Amino acid sequence: MLSSLYRRLSKWAHGQYMLSGVAVASFLESILIPIPIEALLLPLSQVRRDKVWWIATVATLGCIVGALIAYALGLWLFAQYEQSILGWFGDPQGFSAIQTRMHEEGFWFIVLAGIAPIPLQLAMVAAGVSGYPIGLYILAIALSRMIRYFGIAWLVLRFGDQTEALLRKHQYKAVLGLSSVFILIWMGQSYLL
Repeated sequence: MLSSLYRRLSKWAHGQYMLSGVAVASFLESILIPIPIEALLLPLSQVRRDKVWWIATVATLGCIVGALIAYALGLWLFAQYEQSILGWFGDPQGFSAIQTRMHEEGFWFIVLAGIAPIPLQLAMVAAGVSGYPIGLYILAIALSRMIRYFGIAWLVLRFGDQTEALLRKHQYKAVLGLSSVFILIWMGQSYLL
C-alpha cells in the first residue's frame, strides 16, 4: 500500500499541476481542514528536492490567501452570527478577553498559533472579529508559516530521506524551542514598550 501511495505521489509530484495542488491544499488547510499540510509537504519535498523552495513559497502563499478569507469571515460575519460564535468560546467575557489580547498582543499571538501544532483557524477568525490591522495580520501569518514550510525545505535539503524520522523524533522539542523564543521576544517587547 505504501509503495502504491508513493508511486501516486511521485507521479503527481512530477506533473504540471504539482505547485497548483500545493497552493490549493495549503489554502484548504488554512480555512477548512485541521490536518497539518506538513503531511503532504514533507514527502513531496523529498520527492522533488529540486523544487523545495518553490513548494515552501507556494504553500505559504496558499495559506495567506486562506488567512485573508478567514479574516474576512470573522470581520464581516461576526455581527450576524455573534451568539453562535460566542457559544463556541463558552462565555462573552472570555471572548472579550481574546479580543483584548488580539489588540494588545495580536502579532505574537498569531505567530505562536501559526508555529505551534494547534489550529490556526481560531486565531485567524479572532483577528478578523477584533479588527486587528490587516498588514500586521498578514505579516504574522507569513512569518509563522514561512518558519514551518521553509524549515521543512531546509531540513529536506540538509538531511534528505532522514528528515521524516528526524522530525518525528524531535518535533515537540522544536516546537517548544521555537515557541519559547517567540514568547521571550513577545515578553521582552511588552516589557520594553
